[in-house]
Amino acid sequence: MDTYDILLYGSYLLIILGAVVAVVLPLIKSLDDPKSLLKTAVGIIAIVVLFFIAYSVSSNEVLPKFEADPFNLTPQGSQMVGGMLITTYVLSIVAIGSIFLTEVTKAIK
Repeated sequence: MDTYDILLYGSYLLIILGAVVAVVLPLIKSLDDPKSLLKTAVGIIAIVVLFFIAYSVSSNEVLPKFEADPFNLTPQGSQMVGGMLITTYVLSIVAIGSIFLTEVTKAIK
């Protein structure tokens, strides 16, 4: 094991530690104000509902070239990917629309 491997594993450890801290510390801080947890829960539930709507709308069709190696894509996997893509598209459109609306509102004021 040379220096590159050690540094690579160290960076993996620091990324995992940073992700855990980024999730846990805001949760600890929000325990002082339970209403902020309610707002977060409503946001997460809205995204989950949006995903299930997108999942139910997406197709489970798989082209023959994606059924074989190296992809091995199943109809359920195809529908899951389609649901994720539709969710991403909807959230992107909402984000761009809200940015546009904010800028127009600021320009009017």
